[in-house]
Amino acid sequence: MNECYNTNPERTPESDAKTSSTASNHLVIVGGGSAAFAATTRAAGKGWRVTLINDGLPIGGTCVNVGCVPSKTLIRAAEAHHRAKHHPFAGIESTSEVSDFGAITRQTQELVETLRQEKYLDVVNDLPGVRIIEGRARFLSSREVEVAGETLIADRVIIATGTRTHVPDIPGLAEIDYLITDTAFELPAAPKSLLVLGGRYIALECAQMFARLGVKTTVLQRSDRILPTETAALTDALTGYLRDEGLAIQTGVEIQAVRRGGDGVEVEARVGGKRQVFTAERLLLATGRSPNTEGLNLDVAGVALDEQGFIQVDEQLQTSRSDIYAAGDVVGDPMFVYTAAYEGALAAENACTASGTTPRERDYNPLPWVVFTDPQVAGVGLDQAEAEAAGHDAETVTLPMSKVPRALAARDTRGFLQLIRDRRTDRILGARALAPEGSELMMEVSLALRHGMTAKDLASMFHPYLTLSEAVKLAALSFGKDVDKLSCCAT
Repeated sequence: MNECYNTNPERTPESDAKTSSTASNHLVIVGGGSAAFAATTRAAGKGWRVTLINDGLPIGGTCVNVGCVPSKTLIRAAEAHHRAKHHPFAGIESTSEVSDFGAITRQTQELVETLRQEKYLDVVNDLPGVRIIEGRARFLSSREVEVAGETLIADRVIIATGTRTHVPDIPGLAEIDYLITDTAFELPAAPKSLLVLGGRYIALECAQMFARLGVKTTVLQRSDRILPTETAALTDALTGYLRDEGLAIQTGVEIQAVRRGGDGVEVEARVGGKRQVFTAERLLLATGRSPNTEGLNLDVAGVALDEQGFIQVDEQLQTSRSDIYAAGDVVGDPMFVYTAAYEGALAAENACTASGTTPRERDYNPLPWVVFTDPQVAGVGLDQAEAEAAGHDAETVTLPMSKVPRALAARDTRGFLQLIRDRRTDRILGARALAPEGSELMMEVSLALRHGMTAKDLASMFHPYLTLSEAVKLAALSFGKDVDKLSCCAT
């Protein structure tokens, strides 16, 4: 059994044990990622003794180890390389080459290790009464958890085991050395070519990143377009921008089989009813996520799962057992690191609240989201169709980025910003953006949604000239005015 105690010299395993023996409330948390750590800090703050059981990925879970942190670091590295080669300004000559792909991934892993230590281990090491055990947890009952030969007795349990890459049932797939994000971000050398299975967030971010770093990359998407939950106008525009960079995107692909071929891998598929074979050196799976619920003995604990294996919870994040809660990706959508942390803290608050106290319910409104392609795809609130389905008299304005002074100055006018409002009340209902750094526009709209602001409210606010946020003001003005008829900074 490998235990990790606080490294504060004023605390020792003996003092932790003393604290544990005198604490009456014991919370066992199964998992070691964002939800688990948020639950740990919230429970420790309430004076509970906490045992955190981690298995699989290192402490920190998906985001810091094999998800958000390494992917966005590599995306920025690829962006720097791409911009140096393709900047839009006259009179400046610049070149760039990927001289050492391994150095990029090593630098990325250095950041991963730093954040894992500073934002996870150091944080939990400053909390009293917290113990970490590395090992596979298994329920013996709803309040008994076995790990590394030890049986823990808990007053409450929180399951926050996260998800892993979904591996589809494709003939021949098990026989090849395919990549997933756990392995793709640690490659010592870039492959010459890459096939990416999938066409959503992870697939597109990874595909563009590898393509910009010199890898011949092809996206194979089952649906008839990428990001199929978004509007066709948005996804068609993004498809065009990605193809302009040389990224191959094939939609409507029905994978039949995968096999070794030549110096790499062959994917046999049907596209438009015709057989087609795609080849590359490596294959990357970005085909969704599967919950880490296997092997936990959840049936013995009385915890119900849905048809896909995700843990079923109510609005208070309580499972089918009143003494067991669950949080993070293991309960299904929305699967973001920030919602996982929110859920972990909420689950701990409800689990550790005194009997008779009204528990809190989860509330994701408003929930901004981002796809870190370039241009970025971002949104918050309702789109036009969703607003109409909710009974609103919805109206959408689309502001091309070519109308935004900041984009003109940067000589990058790709994309647009959409604002959605209710005609009757003028209240903002949502936003969608396809724009370089478009994610930075979403928090202003999120605040507008949270506080019931109107388009007139947004249009009347000061927005510094030549900032990206000016796009929000111009879009809000567009509900009642033709911004082409306005001078700079006019209202």
